[in-house]
Amino acid sequence: MPLNFPEIWEKRVRLNLNKNAAATFLDGITELDVDVSTMGAGSAGETNVIHIPVSNFKPEVLINNTTYPIALQDYDDNESIVKLDKYQTKVTTLTDDQIIGSAYDRIDAATKPHTVEINAKKYKKAIHALAPASNTVTTPVFETTGPDDGTGRKRACYADLTRIKLALKDATDPRVVLSSLHYNDLLLDRANFGDKLVNYNRGEVAPYIAGLSIYTYGDNPLYDDTGNKKAFDSIKGATDKEATVFFDGDNVAKKTGITKQYFADAKSNPRAQSNELNYRHYFICVPVEIKLIGSLI
Repeated sequence: MPLNFPEIWEKRVRLNLNKNAAATFLDGITELDVDVSTMGAGSAGETNVIHIPVSNFKPEVLINNTTYPIALQDYDDNESIVKLDKYQTKVTTLTDDQIIGSAYDRIDAATKPHTVEINAKKYKKAIHALAPASNTVTTPVFETTGPDDGTGRKRACYADLTRIKLALKDATDPRVVLSSLHYNDLLLDRANFGDKLVNYNRGEVAPYIAGLSIYTYGDNPLYDDTGNKKAFDSIKGATDKEATVFFDGDNVAKKTGITKQYFADAKSNPRAQSNELNYRHYFICVPVEIKLIGSLI
């Protein structure tokens, strides 16, 4: 086994974690140009934090009890501290035969479950953070207004997109992330959309309808029957609704922190005689201000 096996695998995992294929709604959003500091390195309380000028970031925006209870802390008159979320995978055991060599196909086969699960969680939390907690003047939560689907639920329709467009009239990069259900609703509305929801032949990153960039995602946040956003990772109840989320891409802040690999060599594990591997990754994505964000339920 090459001596540089752990280092090569860690670099490959970092590369794969940076691919945004699972969350195209964040494509083109620039990461914050700030340094990441590690606090309490190697301890159980290790965190990644970033220092942001208050003039460029509104402290109250990051206080969201359903997503980030203590994401932002006062620092001084000029800066605030934002704590990045920590994502950790469970340990995978690997035999020596499985890890001999450093071919990318072998590395990816062993590490893909880790990168897939980390990306799934961090992007699911990102879209949750970009959805408002409830309906307000600056963070509307609309109900769909289309025809009944036969169950008493009103489908999403073109008129709903026009309401979203009006809510984002001051946005410079208006984006809509359709839930799977609402995406299917719009596909049925062929009179207004036809093939507009799928423009792959034109080479577009996302369809552009009614002045809005349209995306889809399979893990959008849930709202209860009173129109309040449910806590992150909640189990869907009978009356809960998965939301379509809309926001101004220029009102989104994201930052990727460090990625750490933990590796225990089989030589140090005589009982199981297997290698152990897992990862820790830091990331955050939140609205800069509590405005130009909303949901359709």
